[in-house]
Amino acid sequence: MSESQTSTSPRSGAVSAGRAAVDETDLQIIAALQRDGRMSVRALAEEVHVSRAGAYARLERLQDAGVITGFTALVDPEKVGLKTSAYISVSIEQNSWRQVAKVLQELPGVERVALVGAEFDVLVQVRARDNHELRDLVLEQIQALPGVKGTRTWLIFEESSLPGLPGLVPGGTTEVRSRQS
Repeated sequence: MSESQTSTSPRSGAVSAGRAAVDETDLQIIAALQRDGRMSVRALAEEVHVSRAGAYARLERLQDAGVITGFTALVDPEKVGLKTSAYISVSIEQNSWRQVAKVLQELPGVERVALVGAEFDVLVQVRARDNHELRDLVLEQIQALPGVKGTRTWLIFEESSLPGLPGLVPGGTTEVRSRQS
């Protein structure tokens, strides 16, 4: 089987991603691109020890299958003036999840919205220029949404993030990067 083909039955060690089987080489490609999304196909091929044509074909297949959904620049929020971060738990009325989530995703400063199984229904991560902007976002915008019953806010004092999808690549990095204040 060539590097650009995917087996219909996952091989041992392969991870099922929807209908596509993702093998060890695919996982190495994903990990390399998570470390450096601007990496050339030539450098990618060298790093994962496949031909340039093989790397290109695998990359195209991973994109077509929706495994790789895009490429983006990582930005330090503080350096663009977003110095306040918080998690906001939101309690909502039953059956209002879709409408509330849609509006939350459109609010300025909202970075992530997740439906959760907890004593509240939705967890939102937000970024703002300062506490006043955060207060306005919570009190004036989120609490005013139809379907929202209540909120609770946790300020984030310091963050750490794991690069990419930790544990995806066997033997991969578990390094924790901390944002410097």
